[in-house]
Amino acid sequence: MAESRPIGTATTIAIIHENDKFSSDVAAAAYDYALAQGYQVPVNEGYESGATDFASLINKIGDADAVMGGGHFADTSTFAKQMYEKNVGAALIALLVAPPEPSFTDIGAGAQGIVGPSQWEPTVTFSQQAAQSANLTWIGPTPADFTTAYRAAFNEEPSYHSAGGYAAGLILQAAIEAAGTTATDAVKTAMDGLDLMTFFGRTKFDTTAEAHGLQVAHDMVYIQWQGTPTDLHKEVVWPVAAKTADAVYPLR
Repeated sequence: MAESRPIGTATTIAIIHENDKFSSDVAAAAYDYALAQGYQVPVNEGYESGATDFASLINKIGDADAVMGGGHFADTSTFAKQMYEKNVGAALIALLVAPPEPSFTDIGAGAQGIVGPSQWEPTVTFSQQAAQSANLTWIGPTPADFTTAYRAAFNEEPSYHSAGGYAAGLILQAAIEAAGTTATDAVKTAMDGLDLMTFFGRTKFDTTAEAHGLQVAHDMVYIQWQGTPTDLHKEVVWPVAAKTADAVYPLR
């Protein structure tokens, strides 16, 4: 949530993360950003992949106003559940990877109020009209059509992982059609020139030697599980232009 001093009245942030490259890189960036914004970070520690007992780390959170970190699905879900069981009183808890997944609510009341970054949600409003307004090519189904078809096929809500996988197929299809062949070099060149919109959002790739192939146009969203412990629903709480509800803050 990248605006100056964005976390309400918080002054202290505890960062606890998995010791893999992805999670550590995210945590390092969060740490640097927090200090630059004037927050105190009394805890900035990692745990080994596969960890299932977070008691010693949770005890270090103390009275921190916010908790950030996590890693992947299993460890982050367990971490969130154990923080709830130990009555962590942070006003904001934002964790990686697990919260946007529909099955995150399997941990019950521990999911309530948790914020997480998502690449995509069924409630986003990308459309052919939005693509035209931005002078972009539109391909594929609408978010609503994709979500309906996914539910019909798998009897569950699509996560951003499933949406991203489908969108990757659309993008590859667009590159093949633009190249007029499946030859690797031709498709690669065509992909370098893509600037389009799908139900997943805008896609454009960096073509510099230093960062070739990295995505430079896609926007993240942040979700929060709101409602009661027995009737949780997912809301988009950031960015402001895309939110479906105000964030619940303080959390507890």
